[in-house]
Amino acid sequence: MKVLVINCGSSSLKYQILDMSTESLLAKGLVERIGMDGSVLTHQKIGLDEKNVVEATMNDHKEAISQVITVLADPVFGVVKSMADIGAVGHRVVHAGEKYSASVIINEDVIEALEECIELAPLHNPPNLLGIAACREIMPKTPQIAVFDTAFHQTMPPESYMYAIPYEYYEKYSIRRYGFHGTSHKYVADRAAYMLGVSIDDLKIITCHLGNGASVSAIKRGKCIDTSMGFTPLAGLAMGTRSGSVDPAIIQFIAEKEKRSIDGVLEILNKKSGMLGVSGVSSDFRDLEEAVKDGNERAALALQVFAHRVRYYIGAYMAEMNGLDALVFTAGVGENDTGMRDVICAELGNLGIKLDPVKNRVRGREAIISRDDSRVAIMMIPTNEELVIARDTYSLANKKIGLSRGV
Repeated sequence: MKVLVINCGSSSLKYQILDMSTESLLAKGLVERIGMDGSVLTHQKIGLDEKNVVEATMNDHKEAISQVITVLADPVFGVVKSMADIGAVGHRVVHAGEKYSASVIINEDVIEALEECIELAPLHNPPNLLGIAACREIMPKTPQIAVFDTAFHQTMPPESYMYAIPYEYYEKYSIRRYGFHGTSHKYVADRAAYMLGVSIDDLKIITCHLGNGASVSAIKRGKCIDTSMGFTPLAGLAMGTRSGSVDPAIIQFIAEKEKRSIDGVLEILNKKSGMLGVSGVSSDFRDLEEAVKDGNERAALALQVFAHRVRYYIGAYMAEMNGLDALVFTAGVGENDTGMRDVICAELGNLGIKLDPVKNRVRGREAIISRDDSRVAIMMIPTNEELVIARDTYSLANKKIGLSRGV
């Protein structure tokens, strides 16, 4: 079965198509400026160096999906003969609240539930729903599957996800910690167990998804028991442009001093803080490292703040799990920034976390990078969220096909 994976933004659409008989990637692409002038689709068939760039008017996500299907069936750049060759579509959906703890086949009840969660993810769920609606209209007989960022974290116990605010706000408004990047944390934890040759049910793992958005998760016996992001992705680590967790009274203080609304302050915390805010240089870690070489002290401070926050969560989660077997780095910074991995691990030797400086000279491929005498295996594992989505989609689509045939 060939599975199409869709990740919709408000004006963009990322996609991949995989052959699930071998779990091999066949093609991938990006549609930009949906609903705007200059809409463009950039498509790449795996194995071809040349990319297919399609400039066409795409007024909405339905037209964008139609262009994607057209290019997927292109005689030169395509990987299917027709739309009928696409066995199922998997949709990345950011937020399902407490409604779903696993991926689901999309039906009207699921759509209604996702609409109810819009207030929890107003920037993400609406475009996710647009992509789902477009695919259901264009491919009405093709199984559509929703795979949620929040689902993996639904195994957190109440003491991990509850905020110490009046309980009625949880009952009335579902205010609690949800966590995000769930498909990434799940993928690298499973890979870590495979690489170590140990059942994930016997492991205590901390996964560090470190990129422009960043989070850390504690995974005990294959279940997430804690994660750094909260009610929204703003909480937890300092990130590219996000502040991470701050004293909530700061919001009122800034609002009064700067004569800003609550929305205005949240805009600052989401888009003008983090590495950008501290350094005044950039949200890109590569830019910060170049600035440090030029003697920029604020850029150095920003990187130190980031590393400090990651170490904080590693230590906290080791205590929470009463030990640690594997520490995993992933995502853009975690996979490629050897210096940041070194700084994070440098002060953790007494906890049994000892990084090998030679083994650490690796980017973009799976590797165990700990010293031989390290009690904790330190690992670098490139994430593959699309493969997680495709696997869940394939599994659920097969069940749906089996049920329709009375199997």
